[in-house]
Amino acid sequence: MSTQKGRWDSSLVFLLFCASSIPRSGSVGLQQELSPQHYFSGLEAGKASLAFFTPTVSPGAQPFLEQIESSAEALQDYGISVVKVNCPKEDVSRYCGKENALRKAFLFRGNRLIREFPTDALFDVNSIIANVLFALLFNEVKYVETLADLENIENVLKGKSSMVFAYVPATGTAEHRAVMEAAFVYGTTHQFVLTTEAALLKATSHDDPEVSSAWLLFCHCQQVTDPAQPCRRTALGQPLTLLNIHRHLKLMGAPLVTEVAEDPEKVSTVHLQLGLPLVFILSQKETYEADRRTAEFVAWQLLGKAGVALLSRDLVDLNVLHRSNVALKTPEEGMPIQYLVLEDTDEVITLVEDKNKLKQMQEDEQQEEEEEEDEDEKENNNQDIQDDQVLEAVSRDKKRELPLEQVLVLTEENFHSSLSEAARTVVLFYASWEAVSLAVLRSYSEVAAHLKGTPGVLLCRVNCWDWPGLCSQENVTQFPTLRIYKEGQQSVTFHGMWGTEELSSFILLSRVSCPLKLATMEEAEGYLRGEFPSELSSHHHTSLLGVFSAATSEARKAFEEAGNILSGHVRMGMYFEDDALALSQKYSVSPPALLLAWSGGRSVEGIALSKHSVQDVVQMIRYELLEAFPEITVPNLPQYLQLRKPFLILFSAGGLSQMESKEMLKLAKGRAQQAFVVCWLNLKKTPVGHGILRKYFSTTPSLPVLLWVNLHAGGQVFKFPSPEQSITEVNILSWLEKLQAGLEIPSSTLSEEDWKPPLPAYDFLQMMEPSLPELSPHPGDTSVPPPPKNAGGDRATREEPSQESPAGEVGSPGRDLRGTAPRLAARDKQGKRHSEL
Repeated sequence: MSTQKGRWDSSLVFLLFCASSIPRSGSVGLQQELSPQHYFSGLEAGKASLAFFTPTVSPGAQPFLEQIESSAEALQDYGISVVKVNCPKEDVSRYCGKENALRKAFLFRGNRLIREFPTDALFDVNSIIANVLFALLFNEVKYVETLADLENIENVLKGKSSMVFAYVPATGTAEHRAVMEAAFVYGTTHQFVLTTEAALLKATSHDDPEVSSAWLLFCHCQQVTDPAQPCRRTALGQPLTLLNIHRHLKLMGAPLVTEVAEDPEKVSTVHLQLGLPLVFILSQKETYEADRRTAEFVAWQLLGKAGVALLSRDLVDLNVLHRSNVALKTPEEGMPIQYLVLEDTDEVITLVEDKNKLKQMQEDEQQEEEEEEDEDEKENNNQDIQDDQVLEAVSRDKKRELPLEQVLVLTEENFHSSLSEAARTVVLFYASWEAVSLAVLRSYSEVAAHLKGTPGVLLCRVNCWDWPGLCSQENVTQFPTLRIYKEGQQSVTFHGMWGTEELSSFILLSRVSCPLKLATMEEAEGYLRGEFPSELSSHHHTSLLGVFSAATSEARKAFEEAGNILSGHVRMGMYFEDDALALSQKYSVSPPALLLAWSGGRSVEGIALSKHSVQDVVQMIRYELLEAFPEITVPNLPQYLQLRKPFLILFSAGGLSQMESKEMLKLAKGRAQQAFVVCWLNLKKTPVGHGILRKYFSTTPSLPVLLWVNLHAGGQVFKFPSPEQSITEVNILSWLEKLQAGLEIPSSTLSEEDWKPPLPAYDFLQMMEPSLPELSPHPGDTSVPPPPKNAGGDRATREEPSQESPAGEVGSPGRDLRGTAPRLAARDKQGKRHSEL
């Protein structure tokens, strides 16, 4: 009942406020038949009046008199009297004696003339009221012509007052009248600014506005504390009428986020009273700050379209709140509140802006409940397999118990104390509602079994659904996240594929200092042979040794910092004793240099370390560890895609023949290899290759097949003419020359469709990107460093990859919502189906 009463009160306010625009019959607003002497003697100080001087008989003035009489009622509401003054024929004064004066109306405040109006400018009621109020409010309503003028006003208002900026195509229109009437009421609260310049309208709008339509922006300058920051702007989405402007300003004056601690059914805000929905973001004590930020973000996006409230689960005892993260209350009487589970803020915004979305989500929720009931009754129902393989695997195995006895569960109480129990504490931060987290948890349980009994390593896990405050404190911004804490202090974050082998390798490599400092020539030689340190002897990693002399301290420091960044991902050693020169010269290089030991030390390559910045060293190490002629697999494909080069790829039904391997390796080590990646793919080991070939061709071609594919430019696929020509270095180079000259016809062209993950949190390639904000290049620096010279060894020097992604894009959180985990991601949602991968 109170809600209904509030709406009636609001409606009454609207009626009273807009009464000035409604003609009222039966009252006389126009004072007529006054002589000039009577008019001027009756003027009161401070009171405005609009006067029209005319002879007793003036047929030409009759249309104007009709309009001015119609406007007299509205002008009286603003304290402005309208007077017709009859001029005697003998009167030769300023207002009666001149013929042009008879075609004007005069606006006075007291006995001071404010403005003269040609009667043809006051052609109807709207133009009369608009122009009169504009003249009276000349000092209060600023008129601007340029963007600089508007920005100057904004700068003056920052931190003091907000601004209402309006564009009208012309003065004297109904929209101009609405703006001036609003300025008369709200001018003491907000600064009103007006323009009729279409160029200024376009300069202030990101869209392409219709210059023939009026436009109004509310500029939130009062909330700006930093003078360098611009004022937020919220456009009026409805036509420019007095009622809509009043409604818009009421909404802009309401609190951005309302905090409530009662049953949502009892909550009433100005948004509901004005016919807009109210969105509740459900919160809790542990995640209050994150939830507050989420609610403010949503409120800014929905400003003028819906209200946003922060509802505390801790203070409201409703069971439905524990199963939802968002509630929606509509202004219609009798409509129940909708409690929903949404993925992210985009869904909240879409829910309000798309009226059909709510109905669809309600149907989805009902369908999910029915499916859950069916699952309880039927263990093996014949439902469709989910298209996303991760979701499908989790759904299929969700009732299987995971062997996590070897993994310690951490909470807010024991987190910090547990970090000091072992030399290396491995912590998996995950969310129990999220499919990728649950899939990684299975791999993690296998890692725990594999590393059982490994000294100095403690495996732990934190469920961020249960402990969002702890995850927020540790700056965990995406799920899952794996970190290794060294003696409870410094941590290293895992970036890579989430398989058991990759995780185990990362943990074992992290046990060894990176870089490992070697004290003697014997230790350095043993390290290159893979014999040192002993705990890694069973792991087949390419060993990388940095060799430095006393005069190369700058390069040595950069190498040490690079080791800290690459810890767990690369096996790195460092030797800087007095005989370092002798060791490096053995492999035809001089300090500072890198020694790469391939295949357990049977082949050692020396590379000069020409650049000494940390970023250059990290980039060089990552690149040099790539194989010259790699076998493409699912785990290593992202590394080669990051090179952004065309692929010359040989698809094989098994291992390569000795001749094929020899010829392709010669091509890979040749000078042409700098321009593209020479690689091969074994369809027996990597079955996804069948799907790739079906994407390139209608049917799988006979194998082996050699293809040129440029995924980064054009997407054209060229097929080497086999078996007409044998796969030799000479034949391939000849074919590539024809291809470059445009003499070859592509076998197919890939679609230009942008293949994005179904949700930002499933952007696994981005998750694998190492986060190096402190080492990122300056914006705009796209230069590619020259390749290091190959001073020894048989592998041709390759061009280093450029880092095209700006620092801000690396390691981004992936979700707009944090904390509450913000429980806006609490839904196990099936990804959108797609037919090709």
